[in-house]
Amino acid sequence: MQTWIWICIIRSSECSICKTLLPPSFAKHPVDGGGSQNERRPHRGCSAKDGALSNQHKMIKKPFFKRYTPLQIAMHIYAWSAFVHILFDFITGNISANPIQELEQRTGRHAITLLVLSLACTPLNTIFRWSELLKRRRALGLYAFMYATIHLLIFINLDYGFAWSLITQTILEKPYVIYGLIAFLLLIPLAMTSFDIWKKRLGKNWKRLHYIIYLIAPLAVYHYILGKKGDLFRLQGDIIRPLIYGLIVIIFLIMRIPQVRRGITSLRDRVLYLVRRRRIPSEVNTP
Repeated sequence: MQTWIWICIIRSSECSICKTLLPPSFAKHPVDGGGSQNERRPHRGCSAKDGALSNQHKMIKKPFFKRYTPLQIAMHIYAWSAFVHILFDFITGNISANPIQELEQRTGRHAITLLVLSLACTPLNTIFRWSELLKRRRALGLYAFMYATIHLLIFINLDYGFAWSLITQTILEKPYVIYGLIAFLLLIPLAMTSFDIWKKRLGKNWKRLHYIIYLIAPLAVYHYILGKKGDLFRLQGDIIRPLIYGLIVIIFLIMRIPQVRRGITSLRDRVLYLVRRRRIPSEVNTP
């Protein structure tokens, strides 16, 4: 008798389309429209009109490599690679004599790399018409914010132990810390409003807010350059890598200028036209 009662409860808590088990409280309330309370109905994820499964249920039934694109998989692997590499070095003892400084540098460098990659998505889409890159900007930006947060926590906690007087003194003595702090503070509202719900709430202001990224990226790279020991103008010291980051950011910012962007788009279309024009005679001449 008890088994039969439990079967009835499970059946009454089942979606009529996707057969997903729902909370018992859902079965007591009908979805929009009339109908008895005991009648099983589709839940919000499913379409009650045509019986089609929602995107969420379709993704559940799809194989792994059809659910995620190769670019998406590569992006997540690269984003977590720095953390895995650091953890592996700690386990194997392959860490420098100053582990805190190395942690700061590696997490900060990875944060800047991910930030530059997120900035590169739009220019690369302009050149190659690879629209999937635009879908990966948000994830890259959030990963960059995550590593920037870890970088800041290592600096405040592990390096200075929340000694705010020493932190203030360091900020006054080392200006590059100020640039990094400003970049991080500006990155916070972008990370908080990166989700679709904020995009709807803010409307046109959402896009205006996220234009701050074009200020954050140069500030972060400048923070990186000043934090390295060397002379930027004489090209001496360990400044080659941050200089490369700076040149990449400058190129991407120039490509965002409307006139430059239109010129690149026009050049791309001409090249594609010439390539297609050359292919047509070769296809006609083939037996």
